[in-house]
Amino acid sequence: MRALPSAFYARQTVAVARELLGHLLVSTVGGARCSVRIVETEAYVGPRDPASHAHRWHRSERNEVMYGRPGLLYVYFTYGMHWCANIVTEREGFPAAVLLRAAEPVEGVEVMRRRRGGVRTEEIASGPAKLAQALGITGALNGHPVTRPPLVVRAGVPVSPRRRGSSGRVGVRAGARLRLRFFELGSRHVSGPRASGRP
Repeated sequence: MRALPSAFYARQTVAVARELLGHLLVSTVGGARCSVRIVETEAYVGPRDPASHAHRWHRSERNEVMYGRPGLLYVYFTYGMHWCANIVTEREGFPAAVLLRAAEPVEGVEVMRRRRGGVRTEEIASGPAKLAQALGITGALNGHPVTRPPLVVRAGVPVSPRRRGSSGRVGVRAGARLRLRFFELGSRHVSGPRASGRP
């Protein structure tokens, strides 16, 4: 399976968020090979996005990677206890990214289950913090290009437009109603409300 090229991410953020569904995220962190199929994403579309860490062109040590080249991993710590992983999009200098919200386990399921404390398969990566924990993603991977190990996005079978749902974003207040959350309809592995989505 080939890695998706950097050019895949150097496009409009919403398009990247939609089209990541169905592709594979492969981790060899810690020497264990684990892979998941991406089933849910959220788009953070730039400095005018009120929920973005770079709203109004805010720039800091924490979000500096968002201003980097497309295809870099932006990893941040939230609630003092969880890591979350995003992929930088569009062009260098313009802070936009796609949050990896949820995924379906494919390979290395028992390794991921142990990392997640023995949860059911459907709960291994059914949320952004869960996904990061399952794949061993921490701040050490902040700025890592997802075109090479130990964390690579590889080409899978894209989810067709008829099987893609959308909804408002989850876990944010500002801009929550914007339909920038995308997910595979009918998936048991998505993180939040399913019924509100529409193709």
